[in-house]
Amino acid sequence: MIPISKPLLGEEEQAAVRRVIESGMLAQGPRVAEFERAFAGFIGVNHAIATSNGTTALHAALLAHGVGPGDEVITTPFTFMASVNSILFTGARPVLVDIDDSFNLNPELVEAAITPHTKAIMPVHLYGQPANLGALDQIARRHNLALVEDACQAHGAEFAGRRAGSFGTGCFSFYATKNMTTGEGGMITTDDEGIAQRARMIIAHGMKVRYYHETLGYNYRMTDLAAAIGIEQLKKLPAFNARRAANAAWYDQHLANIPGLITPSVGPDRTHVYHQYTIRITPEYGLSRDALVEQLGKRGIGSAIYYPIPMHRQHSMRAYSVGELACPITEQMADEVLSIPIHPSVTESDRLVIADALISARQ
Repeated sequence: MIPISKPLLGEEEQAAVRRVIESGMLAQGPRVAEFERAFAGFIGVNHAIATSNGTTALHAALLAHGVGPGDEVITTPFTFMASVNSILFTGARPVLVDIDDSFNLNPELVEAAITPHTKAIMPVHLYGQPANLGALDQIARRHNLALVEDACQAHGAEFAGRRAGSFGTGCFSFYATKNMTTGEGGMITTDDEGIAQRARMIIAHGMKVRYYHETLGYNYRMTDLAAAIGIEQLKKLPAFNARRAANAAWYDQHLANIPGLITPSVGPDRTHVYHQYTIRITPEYGLSRDALVEQLGKRGIGSAIYYPIPMHRQHSMRAYSVGELACPITEQMADEVLSIPIHPSVTESDRLVIADALISARQ
C-alpha cells in the first residue's frame, strides 16, 4: 500500500520523549519554551505560542484580536471545518467568499465582502500553498483589519520570500498528517507583543501570573512531550519539504499531458510545500473521480478528497445564514479535486506506479 500520508518519526523523537519522561516535567515546561523559540525563528517572527492543536490556535488568535459577537470574519468555503468553527467559537459570523484556481481566497472578492462589521480576514493556505498574502495584507491594512493566517497546512511555505505565518497572526497545526507533527499540537506566530501576551493568557485560563486570572481563558496548552517531538521534527522539516517538492516536480512533468487531469497551479511569488498534491479530474478524463479512487485503491494507492463538501453546504452551517452563497469555483473544485501521495516516504518506484495507474485508469 502507498498511503496518502505517513508520519516520519525516528530515534531522535523517541529519545527526546524519553528525556521528558525521565525529567518528570510532562506538562507545559522547558521543552515547550524551547520549541516556541525555535519555531518563531523558523517563521521569522518575534513570538510563537504553542497550543494543544491547530483549532485552538485559530480560536485563541481570533480572541486575541478581539473578535467576538457581532463581528464578521472573511474566510474561504473551501477548507476543513476547523477554520470556520474557530470563528463560530468566538460568537462572530463567518463570511465566505469564493476562491481562485490556486484553491485559495480571491482577494478581489474579499475586498468586496468587507462591511462595517468586518473584524478580520482569515486566508487558509490550502494544501501548502500560501494565499495571495501581498494583496490580502494590503487589504487588511487599508481597512484596519486583523489578518489571521490559517497556515495549518503550510509549514515553511513562502510568499515573496517571507514565510507563511509572518504576514499577520499565523496559526499552525502539528497533527499527525502535517508536514511536521507533534501528534496533536498547534502554534500561534506574531510580531505583535500585545497579541502574543493576550494569546498566552487565553490558552492558560486567562493567567499572566499563576493563579491571577485576568480574563476568560481556556486550557489550550501544549505538553512538553509534544514539544519534544516538535523540536526534532522542526529540524527535519526543510528536508521533508524538499522531498515533497521533488515529488511534486516529478508529478508535474509526468502527469501534465493526461487529458482531463489538471495538475496544481502555483501562483506567482509563492513557494508551495505540498502538504497535499491535489489534482483535478474533469469530464474529459473519461472516468469519474469516485471510479478513479476505486481503481487506485485496487492497485494499493491511497488517495483522498480534501474537501468534498464546501462550508456553505455543510448541515451544521444552516443555523448561521451562510448556506445560500454563490461560490461557483469552490463548488467546481469540490467536485474535481483528488489528492495523491506526496509525502517524503513516496519513492521513485511509488511515483511510477501512481503515474501508471492514473494513465491506465482512463483507457
